[in-house]
Amino acid sequence: MIEVVVDTDVVSFVFKNHPIATRYDIELVGRAALVSFMSVAELERWTLQHRWGAQRIHWLHVYLRRFTVVPSSPDLCRAWARVMVDAQAAGRRIECADAWIAATALLYQAPLITHNRGHFLGVPGLQVVSHS
Repeated sequence: MIEVVVDTDVVSFVFKNHPIATRYDIELVGRAALVSFMSVAELERWTLQHRWGAQRIHWLHVYLRRFTVVPSSPDLCRAWARVMVDAQAAGRRIECADAWIAATALLYQAPLITHNRGHFLGVPGLQVVSHS
């Protein structure tokens, strides 16, 4: 089965049944969907920041079971460091969270499904799929 790494924004669109989510159906159907531990952390932050109720948080956790969460590892840490350095060398700034997500895709040699293509400019070798 083909693996893809799904960025936090697309995970969120699908969870919320946002109209943009349908643009990514073809990229997700029949594929092993991976998410970085960083995406899970971002989603957990949103539940606190926006004061989600217990039931909505429960449904988020149920929804996240459809993804394989990629934890941190020494190999992922090295990939993250490479992403940060390579982006800087290309004259591009990449946010720390985005670098973890890009590093996950690079480590697994999987395309990154994102609606935020611009966040990942300057990351050599990263295959980005975006319908933005």
